[in-house]
Amino acid sequence: MEPFAVVALSLFLGALILLISVVVSGSRKALPQESGGGNSSSSDEDGKVSNGVSDRNVASKKQKLLRSRKEKLQHHVFTHPLLATSLKGHSANISCLDFSSNGKYLASCADDRTVRIWSTKDFLERDHRCIRANVELDHATHVRFSPDSRAFITWLANEETIRVFKMTKRDDGSFTFTAAPDDFPKRHKAPIVNIGIAETGKFIMSASNDTTILIWDLKGEVLTTINTNQMNNAYATVSPCGRFVASCGFTPDVKVWEVCFTKSGEFREVVRAFDLKGHSAGIYSFGFSNDSRRMATISKDGTWKLWDTDVQYKQQQDPYLLLTMKCDVSDSCRIALSPDARVVAISNGFNITMHNTKTGRQEEEFLNVHGEDIAGLAFDINSRFLVSSGDRAVRVFHNVVGYRAVIEEMEGRLRKATTDAMRERLQQQIDDAKNALDAICIKNP
Repeated sequence: MEPFAVVALSLFLGALILLISVVVSGSRKALPQESGGGNSSSSDEDGKVSNGVSDRNVASKKQKLLRSRKEKLQHHVFTHPLLATSLKGHSANISCLDFSSNGKYLASCADDRTVRIWSTKDFLERDHRCIRANVELDHATHVRFSPDSRAFITWLANEETIRVFKMTKRDDGSFTFTAAPDDFPKRHKAPIVNIGIAETGKFIMSASNDTTILIWDLKGEVLTTINTNQMNNAYATVSPCGRFVASCGFTPDVKVWEVCFTKSGEFREVVRAFDLKGHSAGIYSFGFSNDSRRMATISKDGTWKLWDTDVQYKQQQDPYLLLTMKCDVSDSCRIALSPDARVVAISNGFNITMHNTKTGRQEEEFLNVHGEDIAGLAFDINSRFLVSSGDRAVRVFHNVVGYRAVIEEMEGRLRKATTDAMRERLQQQIDDAKNALDAICIKNP
């Protein structure tokens, strides 16, 4: 019986070993299916897994999308027969534009921590010269030239105050702009909508989006505070003549104040001058002509209006409404009135339209001008160019609507002229405008 027992025991042990081997083999084959169909999961150091996609992969996709969007903005292409040039140099979106009062310079500030000063006489040249001023440890959201064009002020996004830059001469004879040693003290409690300097050089204005406007002297002392009582300020500015400060916001009117000084130049008071009343909803933006005798407004009610503000407001005379026209509007709407008051430009999102202020008709339209909503819109002081910003480039357009308006107006005056000298002067203005149109290769009307 002993040999039989040995054989039986051997068979039993062999079967047991075979069974264990089969079980272990099956378990190994099942492991990949339990971990996601053959794809091994990442460890905690490589990123967590959610539905088979790691956080690192998600982050990578987001970075690619952002990078693609930035590249798209950087390479936004716009062409138009009336485009004089595009000023390129900023590496981030441009937030504000301002022409100097002598017409020689255009300032642009951007999120790249720089302000660039462009020469306007280079607008029609191949190369565009500029002076770059660095905004140390911050970036500017607004920029405004001083009346003598030898300094500018900026609003600092992080410090939330005003910094002054003054022109200085280098040893090699070139010029640069350097920041003043001290910034203005922080006074606003809400984000800024605009800043400005009076052409008289007597005061600086800053307005925040609550109901506050501050009037400063040039050394950074607050002279007075204006409460606009408009629930919020959407826009505010100093008039080109330097006498007025105006604001608009939630209420359907524009409020205008006169900033008064004594004959010796000391600040006296701020008094209410007049209001622009006629819109049925809040106002997005407004603009002055160069002599402050005309104003243009654009409202949530879907209209823009032109006003005669050359009135005796001290005798309670109200401004006259000259024109009301319908238009497309959005929260990003802006309006600019040419210095000679002959043209209104309106930006809405990426697009710009230009209108004759005598007839109100739209004469030009520029679509998809920028890759972002237009943030800056302004005419040069001679009404030759319209400039806009909305991404990294400044677009410069020929103001052909203005030239046409000059021709139409001067021809009307020529027919009524009573002296040879008057006729000669009017004919010269007509010829100059026609020559300008010919130079731009635009067919004369």
